[in-house]
Amino acid sequence: MRLDNKVAIVTGAASGIGKEIAALFAREGAKVVIADLNQRGADAVAAELGGAKRAIGVGVDVTSEAQTEACVAKTIEAFGQVDILISNAGIQTVAPIDQFEFGKWKQLISIHLDGAFLTTRAALREMYKHGKGGCIIYMGSVHSKEASVLKAPYVTAKHGLIGLAKVVAKEGAAHGVRANVICPGFVRTPLVDKQIPEQAKELGISEQEVIKNVMLKETVDSEFTTVDDVAQTALFLAAFPSNALTGQSIVVSHGWFMQ
Repeated sequence: MRLDNKVAIVTGAASGIGKEIAALFAREGAKVVIADLNQRGADAVAAELGGAKRAIGVGVDVTSEAQTEACVAKTIEAFGQVDILISNAGIQTVAPIDQFEFGKWKQLISIHLDGAFLTTRAALREMYKHGKGGCIIYMGSVHSKEASVLKAPYVTAKHGLIGLAKVVAKEGAAHGVRANVICPGFVRTPLVDKQIPEQAKELGISEQEVIKNVMLKETVDSEFTTVDDVAQTALFLAAFPSNALTGQSIVVSHGWFMQ
């Protein structure tokens, strides 16, 4: 198993991409912390993955300094170390810039960027302390590379994650810590399902047209990226054996964006 004896924290892991990553990591031998705002959902996923010896659920608001620190402390208490952090928690809100509510802008930026910073800082302190190195993976997006209408704070935040990963890669190298970003295309999760009617309303088109002409238009095969596509990429990065692959962003999008 590629992650045997590793301990991974996955934020936003009660559903969607985070849940799939957590499940795959558990199958590959990792002990997993299901960190999510939804405590019940986190506990349910942890139970599915084998219970307290293999996985624990931790309720955490990633924008809270105290809660992120407590999440890492609970990880150490349960499993003794932190080897991998998957910074995946996120939300989406769509609106034209001239109509975007400042409160909603700040909320999205805080969850994506403050959350990434706070969980990174807490995890790095443990990785540095134990001297075993580690791996941090940020869940970016094709919007880390490209812009789309109606998504100003999301595009801004996802671009910012690439900058954060590069700094962590530079600073963490002396401690054997790698940092990379996964940039998926549209993945059919509840987050994306919520956007379809919202974009249809804002753009004045049908939901089917949103899927065909907005979400999948630039792909090579008109296919959604799957949660397994993203999880397999996370496994590849987490199990990579050296610092040769660090500070990078990998696009997983059926060719929507080609570097």
